[in-house]
Amino acid sequence: MEQVSKALEDRSSIPEDGIEQAFDVVGEISEVVKTGIWVGDCFIYTNNVNRLNYFVGGEIVTISHLDREMYLLGYMAKDNRLYLGDKEHCVVSYSVLLSVLQYQTHVMRKDFQIADKVLPSIPREHRTRVANFLEKQGFKAQALLVTTDPEHKFELSLQLGDLRSAYNIAKESESQQKWKQLSDLAIRQSQFGLAQECLHHAEDYAGLLLLASSSGQADVMAKLAATSEKAGTNNVSFYSYFLLGKLDECLDLLINTNRLPEAAFFARTYLPSQISRVVQLWKSSVAKNSQKSADALADPLQYENLFPSLQQGLHAEQYLQGQSRKVLPAKMFPSTTPNWERNILEEASGWNPDEPMPDRQMASVEETESANATQPEPDENKEDLFEEALEDNPPMVEEKDKKSAEELSLDEDLERLNLETEAVHEGDVVNDDADVDVDVDADVDDEADDDIDENELLKDD
Repeated sequence: MEQVSKALEDRSSIPEDGIEQAFDVVGEISEVVKTGIWVGDCFIYTNNVNRLNYFVGGEIVTISHLDREMYLLGYMAKDNRLYLGDKEHCVVSYSVLLSVLQYQTHVMRKDFQIADKVLPSIPREHRTRVANFLEKQGFKAQALLVTTDPEHKFELSLQLGDLRSAYNIAKESESQQKWKQLSDLAIRQSQFGLAQECLHHAEDYAGLLLLASSSGQADVMAKLAATSEKAGTNNVSFYSYFLLGKLDECLDLLINTNRLPEAAFFARTYLPSQISRVVQLWKSSVAKNSQKSADALADPLQYENLFPSLQQGLHAEQYLQGQSRKVLPAKMFPSTTPNWERNILEEASGWNPDEPMPDRQMASVEETESANATQPEPDENKEDLFEEALEDNPPMVEEKDKKSAEELSLDEDLERLNLETEAVHEGDVVNDDADVDVDVDADVDDEADDDIDENELLKDD
């Protein structure tokens, strides 16, 4: 207004295009405007292609497509009507809610307190359009509160990372696509419990397999195996049973799905005791098409000479069945020998079925736990001092670490000999509990007989 007042004082200085400083650029639209009016911060206009639009916040909203060229006459706020006329003096009105225009105007001015007061006056059928306007302006949180369309609300919830709102909408709609989208969001936010539930609802068995195998949840894997088998997703079910070590279920799944050749080779590899049963089923199936081909399949019970290592395989199967019942804790993974590095036939060769199952791995678990329990807690101050001393005096590794195995053995013998020599000066050592006398001098003589002399060892060193 100041620029206009100054220009009016000297009308001769006003250019033909008007007073440019009196205007602020709100936005640009690449259209030819025929007629237009302002309602708040909304510009309502008609263009050269006979469309009635209004422009607010950089967004163009089409009110109607006109069938002929018409001109804006004005807007009646009390009636919420926009009036237009043509050259034949025909007047047409369109409904344009003033509350919507006012709300959008206050949003553009970022006056949300007044906008919230105007919102209740907007009918529910128009709120989704208002929510779309808010979303385009970047106010997604407000759009989530305004919209009444479940699809739009779900999309906004995903964009805002609102798991609770998205979960409630997905639960009401029971859409597998929504559950899948929600599971992706839950995984990105490390909500694996929710992701697991969403994947179950979405019947995304491949995603569940990845989640269960990554987290090491055996109960989830067992549930997945049963659920995927009922749903007919046999590849996921088979892999789940296999990771759980349920070989019998894997074999039954192959048989039930009529994959008899695969079942026979699976039994030959993992369950030798089931070979004969599977071969009989395989022969019966092949005999329906060719009896000659069925007779070519050898049964181990009838042709033992064709299976020379079958008895070793049966023995190894019994050995592994005993071990498979024991579950090792996850912390033992670094110290556990991988299956691909084990030789099962060698391990089972010295095992007797009547004897208790060797528990080599579980023993290592107990040893580790007992060692951890008896180990004293480290002194942080001592560790710091040790690190400082290590920095000041780095270890001499150039010569000492190059000692051969023979020299290290000589060092050990020398240390043991020094201990025994000290014991000689202290006298005989007697074990009262076992009532056995140990003559240290005799031990020294024995060591001397083995050509271990202290002077010689020092000389060699």
